[in-house]
Amino acid sequence: MGYQPQLARRMGPFGNFALSFSIISVLSGCMTLFGFGLITGGPAVMLWGWAFVGLTVLCLGAALAEVTSAYPVAGALFYMAGRLGGPKWGFFTGYLNLLGLLGGMAGGSYGMSLFVGAWLNLQWGFTPTPGRTMAICGAILLLLAVLNLFGVRLVSVLNSISVWWHVGGVAAIVGALWLVPSRHQSASFVFTHFANSTGWGNHLYVIALGLLLAQYTFCGYDASAHLSEETVHAQISAAKGIVHSIFWSWIVGFVLLAGMLFAMQDYVGTVGSATGVPPAQIFLDALGLTGAKILLLVVIVAQLFCANAGLASASRMVWAFSRDGALPFSKTWQRLSPRTKTPVPAVWLSVAVPFVLALPSLYSLTAYYAVTAINVIGITPAYAIPVYLRLRAGDRFIPGPWHLGRWSKPIGWIAVIWVAFISIVFCLPQVSPVTQDSFNYAPVALAAVLLLAAIGWATRGRRSYGIPEYGTAKERALLGEDLV
Repeated sequence: MGYQPQLARRMGPFGNFALSFSIISVLSGCMTLFGFGLITGGPAVMLWGWAFVGLTVLCLGAALAEVTSAYPVAGALFYMAGRLGGPKWGFFTGYLNLLGLLGGMAGGSYGMSLFVGAWLNLQWGFTPTPGRTMAICGAILLLLAVLNLFGVRLVSVLNSISVWWHVGGVAAIVGALWLVPSRHQSASFVFTHFANSTGWGNHLYVIALGLLLAQYTFCGYDASAHLSEETVHAQISAAKGIVHSIFWSWIVGFVLLAGMLFAMQDYVGTVGSATGVPPAQIFLDALGLTGAKILLLVVIVAQLFCANAGLASASRMVWAFSRDGALPFSKTWQRLSPRTKTPVPAVWLSVAVPFVLALPSLYSLTAYYAVTAINVIGITPAYAIPVYLRLRAGDRFIPGPWHLGRWSKPIGWIAVIWVAFISIVFCLPQVSPVTQDSFNYAPVALAAVLLLAAIGWATRGRRSYGIPEYGTAKERALLGEDLV
């Protein structure tokens, strides 16, 4: 690929899969957004929306995996876009991907701090004020940085544990919610009940909004590509890591959502829970205080695994983008620890920026939603850009050992069309009437990211940014380098 190897290649195929599976984290995404799903279509949209969105994301992941197999480097999306479309495509893709990852770290860490605050409230009567919640968020980010500084081998071990924690955790939650409560909702309620508390009257509009629960959750699987330079047999392992992580999250997430919905005792009480966390109210109503505290702890540990994997992905993205001269002070962020081969400055930057992004949450939860918008509106289009450029290249694209064969083009176009549609949905107002607190900041976030990228390209990117050439001119032509 034109780079001198610097990172330690110590991650196996299962560890690579576990990384993306941990970042998708159904125990994080489904739980954090459960209340959102209850008001944007309710059980019917939550379950069938999950099934439909999971299928489309699987198409997107498979198409992205095919390009990853051809270009298994830490830069991942921006490197692919640069090879297939030229440096400007790569630069803008990189900024969308990077700010999406950092926004995800901010939103995930702050969301986890809300769950920690709810658990502390149940355990010791702790009052989770905004200041205390922010302090918990800072402590979480500090812990994650320390864990990542020990090197990729520990990250791989923790992610492997995370897979079994997630699967076992979902089994424990669904099992407890099935066996303990004396009353359950009917199958008709779980699979057909429609609920709308958004203020919008058009049911199709509300159903579209309800799809966001699944789309928000299916995020971060590009981590398998970002860690490809630290993965053995990366051309196959990283590609399989992307596809398998989406598929198993799809199955496990459906089981989790169904189990939660069957066990819900009071719909209105769950939506307006005094804990501020609707899943915690389901646990309380169905299992009592002790059971609720135990299951909340299971969810919190899963969220910690998710955030730890997310930091590994974000820090490698910072390091790779700096290696190609795209970020200010690039020489600082591309430094590696001589002992662990970990990008230490990139790790610290990848916790410092999310902490700053989360700080406005001290004053308003609207700010937290805006940070979450930075994540999804940045990272989702970035997934589709390499796929679109691969489709544009046609038969000139030379696939790697993992490829889709004759299904490559139809699956690729399904992926691109889906991302175009869901990106519009991301930007729609979610609650009526639209006020300062209910405003959807996703379009603002997207405009801000694109403006920042444009300024970066105009001021320094066009001069300092570039990915290396490799091989002879004839070899580059054979490998598709005449595409640009």
